[in-house]
Amino acid sequence: MAFRQHQLPDESSKECEPAPRYRAVFISDLHLGTPGCQAAALLEFLRHHTCDSLYLVGDIVDGWQLRRRWFWPQLHNDVVQKLLRQARKGCRIVFVPGNHDEFARAFEGHSFGGIQVVNEAVHTTADGRSLWVIHGDYFDGVIQCAKWLAYLGDNLYEFSLKLNRYLNSLRARAGLPYWSLSAYLKGKVKKALNYVTDFEEAVAAEALRRGHQGVVCGHIHRAEMREIGGVLYCNDGDWVESCTALIEHRDGRLELVHWHQHLAGGFTAPVRQEGVSA
Repeated sequence: MAFRQHQLPDESSKECEPAPRYRAVFISDLHLGTPGCQAAALLEFLRHHTCDSLYLVGDIVDGWQLRRRWFWPQLHNDVVQKLLRQARKGCRIVFVPGNHDEFARAFEGHSFGGIQVVNEAVHTTADGRSLWVIHGDYFDGVIQCAKWLAYLGDNLYEFSLKLNRYLNSLRARAGLPYWSLSAYLKGKVKKALNYVTDFEEAVAAEALRRGHQGVVCGHIHRAEMREIGGVLYCNDGDWVESCTALIEHRDGRLELVHWHQHLAGGFTAPVRQEGVSA
């Protein structure tokens, strides 16, 4: 599978052109209820990406952080209202809870405001591929074997995000682009790289064992789309730092969208990573 990236045209040049409607959109790791959630970018993305089916692939609400300190600004409420409006307008919305919103797993099979709650899902693309949709925390050894360590890591991650926001406010004043501290650290620490590789391979292997041609997950905040052992591995990333999503076009073609936003100002043009079947 090959990939290519291209810059989208300026939205101002298409003021009269209606936004395309996609067959499916997959987003995860919004972490509503935390200062790191980029709700404004998400709302803008949802306005430009209407779809038949929307999959919320876990960690939509951050119950871990809300238990420690309540944080729920109007923008986060706007995201929830936006999702409910989409459901009322006929969009099929499927919520697959993650570890941060694991409280919702007890409501599997229920529907709230038209949003279906399931612990895993199967999506069939327009060209007939079966995609297993899960959050992915079950493949995280730290979550399963040492939850206290996961809570510690989560608090350290929140601290890095606070530091990251401070650093990027300084960079914005200097006219420099957004830079992710946590992504830099993940890319430099060998154990972090090994963890990501192990996670991706384990998820892909389980999808293959279950007879699926691909898998869509989140959890590790690392957007990726590639072949692993004959399985199409798709991670839709997050809406804390990378602002990424996976979309399915009407013909079944899958594409990663990087919806960049500078924390200090307006939107830059989104960049897309398109998958082309070999």
